[in-house]
Amino acid sequence: MGKNMNIKKGDTVKVIAGKDKGAQGKVISVLREEERVIVEGVNLVKRHTKSVQQTNTTGGIITREAPIHVSNVMLVEDDGVTRVGFRRDEVTKRRPDGSTYTATRSVRVSRKTGKEI
Repeated sequence: MGKNMNIKKGDTVKVIAGKDKGAQGKVISVLREEERVIVEGVNLVKRHTKSVQQTNTTGGIITREAPIHVSNVMLVEDDGVTRVGFRRDEVTKRRPDGSTYTATRSVRVSRKTGKEI
């Protein structure tokens, strides 16, 4: 099982290391086992594909995004980038029978501003 990831699908991130340093994009998918993320328009690689008659795929050179390690990206917040922290908030939950109880919910927060992400 991969480690707990601070970056989620749909987040806007900035690349802080590697050949695409400085690029921003949206996270398309998160690969938890490999601790990698696929970011839109970042780390583009060319794949030479063979045309296969049975599946009706045409051959050629396809450009697509390759995974990038999660340590090389940082979450974008407002004007700059921030680290991600977690905070436990108390919330009131409701049982099926109508009674209420308090529980804690884990929320992601910005380390820079302290605001909820």
